[in-house]
Amino acid sequence: MNGGLIALLIALGLVLILGIYVWATYNSLVTLKVRVDEAWSDITVQLKRRADLIPSLVESVKGYAAHEEGVFSAVTKARAETISAQGPAEASVAEGHMQNALKSIFAVAEAYPQLQASQNFLQLQSELVDTENKIQASRRFYNGGVREYNTKIQVFPNNIFAGGMGFKQRDFFEVEDVAAISEPPRIQF
Repeated sequence: MNGGLIALLIALGLVLILGIYVWATYNSLVTLKVRVDEAWSDITVQLKRRADLIPSLVESVKGYAAHEEGVFSAVTKARAETISAQGPAEASVAEGHMQNALKSIFAVAEAYPQLQASQNFLQLQSELVDTENKIQASRRFYNGGVREYNTKIQVFPNNIFAGGMGFKQRDFFEVEDVAAISEPPRIQF
């Protein structure tokens, strides 16, 4: 074999190895991106479920505490903000507002023992707590997927190719006011 042929085979081998690496990296990034998109979809489903429960909860409390209009308008505004949020950054802000609004409505409910004895209110509270737990679980799953995806994009040598292939880092779903969500809305009877 002459030297030119050996150099050509080595060059082809390197191009093949590079091609396999780029192909494998691309496929793994696509897989992680789809996983993150799926996790975000799970969060939006749970946020929508909670938003669907809010009007019934407000109506239930309104029947006992109609004079608490400020609380009801705050809850309605937070619900609208949650529904219209586009992406993790806006959803994070909306989530903080929703948690504060829910704390307010449950504080009002504590002042009305008849309301706390209402089966409808108890069922709505139970569903809301269940939904809050699902939102937290979905958020952890989403943030784990984002962490894995962002890490894959940032490590060398993936960082050389990822941007050129259209992969951008994703935002975590973090709440601005961590204290607002550090505990679920308190429900006492």
